Amino acid sequence: MTTTFPLIAVLLPFVAAAAGLLLSRWPHRHPTPDTEATPDPAQTDTDAARAAGKRANARAAWIAILPTALSSALAVWLAWGPGFAFVNGATTTGPPTGQTYGTITTGGVPITLILQADNLSSVLGVLVTLVALAVQVYSVGYLKDDPRYPSYSAFISLFTSAMLLVVYAGDLLVLYVGWEIMGLCSYLLIGHWWEDRGNSRAAVKAFLVTRLGDVGFLFGIFVLGLAAGSFRISDVLGKVPEMSSGTLVTATMLLLAGVAGKSAQVPLHTWLPDAMAGPTPISALIHAATMVAAGIFIVARLFPAFLAAGPTLDVLAVVAALGMLGAALAALAQDDLKRVLAYSTISQLAYMAGGLAAGSDTAAVFHLLTHGAFKALLFLCAGVVIHHVGSNLMTQMGGLRREMPVTFVAMTIGFAALMGLPPASGFFSKDGVLVAMDGALSSGSLTDAAALLLYGCALATVAVTGAYATRAWLRTFFGDARAVALPEPAPGTAHVVDVAEGPRTMLVPVVLLAVPALLLGFAGELHLELGVAAVGVVLTVLGAGIVYAFWRIDPLADPARLLGPLRVPCEQAFHVDALYAALFVRPILALSRLVVRTDDVVVDGAVRGSGRSARGLSGVMRFAQNGNVQLYVSGLLAGVLLIAVGAVMLT
Repeated sequence: MTTTFPLIAVLLPFVAAAAGLLLSRWPHRHPTPDTEATPDPAQTDTDAARAAGKRANARAAWIAILPTALSSALAVWLAWGPGFAFVNGATTTGPPTGQTYGTITTGGVPITLILQADNLSSVLGVLVTLVALAVQVYSVGYLKDDPRYPSYSAFISLFTSAMLLVVYAGDLLVLYVGWEIMGLCSYLLIGHWWEDRGNSRAAVKAFLVTRLGDVGFLFGIFVLGLAAGSFRISDVLGKVPEMSSGTLVTATMLLLAGVAGKSAQVPLHTWLPDAMAGPTPISALIHAATMVAAGIFIVARLFPAFLAAGPTLDVLAVVAALGMLGAALAALAQDDLKRVLAYSTISQLAYMAGGLAAGSDTAAVFHLLTHGAFKALLFLCAGVVIHHVGSNLMTQMGGLRREMPVTFVAMTIGFAALMGLPPASGFFSKDGVLVAMDGALSSGSLTDAAALLLYGCALATVAVTGAYATRAWLRTFFGDARAVALPEPAPGTAHVVDVAEGPRTMLVPVVLLAVPALLLGFAGELHLELGVAAVGVVLTVLGAGIVYAFWRIDPLADPARLLGPLRVPCEQAFHVDALYAALFVRPILALSRLVVRTDDVVVDGAVRGSGRSARGLSGVMRFAQNGNVQLYVSGLLAGVLLIAVGAVMLT
């Protein structure tokens, strides 16, 4: 029976998505107002529609939550049932549990419909389902009375199913199906409040940028599959020793394009901060445990192929080094709390990519697990704060620790894990990544320059992470309260000023996520390098201390002023978006306008010109054939006269 658990885990949220879209508003009742008993039939219709909307939302919540809970239970059984072990988040030896459901004959390399759970996929499945369950429960309170909540919860279920398909797939093309469905769902969820043009633009940007990387990802799959004679992951990895270095470098570099797009790494990272326009629970789901984690998961899944491609690891190391430090500096200058966490996500994912480049999939996956817990916690806490204050901006926050004690404690745990302070989970996982980078300096497949750049940027990022996390913590919860009562927002907006900390449906997931954020580091075997751990803690405390000193001097001023002239470039994320706009967006828009103009003037002009010529000629003919007898007689006499004159002159 356990061999079908991966399939059931994938199908449960898929069925929930279909049921949520089709059944949450069924049956559609249209009450007929009693005009004699009620003086205002329009008001009756409005009240009835509001009551029907609440019933639909409640039905959609149950449809979404229960299957996700069952899928979580199956994922937990697959991860910690008989025959599986969890060691530092790593893939330990053990037979995979799964089943093949058929083969699609393509005329070339066949596609195997196989779902399986080994130790890597089973542990990631737990992370995905538990975070998805927390987000579903949290969204009940966050999007209360939202008229499009049924479709929102259904898309989350579809997103969860797609990510589980990526995690449990045993064939690269089956994996790619889930990979693309995730991209579609992210577009739909980021643009949930599509009435705001900024939200719709952010959704389109995320879709296009990730699709750009997916083109390379698909061709990388083709190269590996054709070289191995099979798209089955176990067969591909078994054929890696027989592949040429050129094939492996080409395939892994193409795969790296998709990884950069999904995991928001340089140079395809610009979509992630803009995606903060979507609802905060979606930020927690996409940016903590699922979509952005998929890229790191792919590298870990195909790690033997990447290990055999030395140049690819060097490229990955350079990309990770630039991404982790650049994103951390950008986070230090942001005023939007969600954008701080978004740039933090880019930086932490670069840590994982750096661990993979350094040759340790164990450390990278372990940090992926702990990051999924504490970053989901931070996003959900940020949602509670935003729901309370009515704004994303930290300039309108402050002094919230007294009003929101539960959120304050939970977010403190999340920031401690992000900074890597003991005993929070991030301390142990980040130490493992730093140890791997330290080891790459003396041994490993990286060149000396790439290894040195990676380790140096990682240490600098540790200090900057302590700085931006401390800044966000102080500006949100300490100092004088700066919140002001805002006018009631437009319908469909979850940001509502409230005197309460948050509904229970929002606080319960926050409290439960705080437990793994604090204690998950103790779940595996602890292998601390005291020297590296001490350096990491000292750098973190140094960065935090500098920010605290600047804040203490003037609690009303932004500690980001310590950046000096670098503050504006950091706030604008080093103007990468502006550079892309100048190099790609504006030239493409100009070319598209030229094409439209050419089509309008040349192609359509030729068509319209031929039409005008035909109409002009028909006008001349119509003048000659207008049915006027006098004109006909005059023409006849004129013709006879011309003939007579011509005859006389020629004779």
